[in-house]
Amino acid sequence: MPVIKSAKKQMRQTKKHTAKNKEIKIAFKSKIKEVQKGIGTMEAKKLQEKLSESYKAIDKAAKKNVIHKNSAARKKSRLAKLVKEGKKVKTEKKAVKKKPVTKKK
Repeated sequence: MPVIKSAKKQMRQTKKHTAKNKEIKIAFKSKIKEVQKGIGTMEAKKLQEKLSESYKAIDKAAKKNVIHKNSAARKKSRLAKLVKEGKKVKTEKKAVKKKPVTKKK
């Protein structure tokens, strides 16, 4: 725990900023997931609305320096590409087969 008054204040500020940044990050990630889940199941008009909502959330995160502006552009580009192709995103992880370990003699 800090002893100096300014360090205590900085700790309080950091706690607030971290909470706010986490809130913003969760918001844009959930919007992205909505679009990804909607591909192949939603109608085109509704999917475009969800896409624009996710763009808005990503731009807000970039504006508030939660993510870098280039990172925001990359996320938006990849989302647009997914929607255009119309492919469904796989969320399950594949089971990886392990090779048996053979000992050398």
